[in-house]
Amino acid sequence: MSSITLFQAPPPETIQSQIQQMVVDYITDISAVAIAPSNPLYNLYQYGVGYEVHLYQPVKDDPQACAVAYMAVLQSHRRQGIARQMLEALRACYPHAELACHLAEVECFEALGFQVLGARGPQVLMNTRDHGSDGLLAVLDVAPIYQSVEVRQIYTYLLVQNGRKAMLEAEKTRDGHLDQMTRQAQALVSERLGEAALVNAPRAPRLIWSEITFKERSAPHWRCR
Repeated sequence: MSSITLFQAPPPETIQSQIQQMVVDYITDISAVAIAPSNPLYNLYQYGVGYEVHLYQPVKDDPQACAVAYMAVLQSHRRQGIARQMLEALRACYPHAELACHLAEVECFEALGFQVLGARGPQVLMNTRDHGSDGLLAVLDVAPIYQSVEVRQIYTYLLVQNGRKAMLEAEKTRDGHLDQMTRQAQALVSERLGEAALVNAPRAPRLIWSEITFKERSAPHWRCR
């Protein structure tokens, strides 16, 4: 039997380590870029997305709403209802929940109580209601992460290991894959909701905290064990 724990402050180091390891292991699944293991940029995104992960943020001015940023279950514990339990616990506190997911995950989240609202870049926007919240959602400014000394050092190492031509090709492959996913997300939304859903897309989150400020906030963390 699984139990759900909500951390209102950063979790213990042992749990943080588990979360970071899951980011490393499942980066293709949880990253918006869906970077493939064969892409030379894979290790760079393992670091970058690992730095991003905060699981979810409550929505300012709407105490019933939140956004699910990342969710993952250990492969050995899947198909046991753990994801459903976590989302049910979350919705008990925040019934108006929103997330963006890859096309392949849409049916799964529909089974978990979400519905398609629109497309957001390469992902499909889903919500527990038929509309987005009017509250303000804190969005992490990832630009400073990918401009940081650490990421530049990783990129330099990969450049030495793979060569300039391979790195340029890796970026081209990543961008082409993003374009393809964007078209596929738009096609699904158009099929489900009609062309008007693409024109009248739900508003995108606004950046209301910088990366540095966001780091200093204690985002709640859900954990199932």
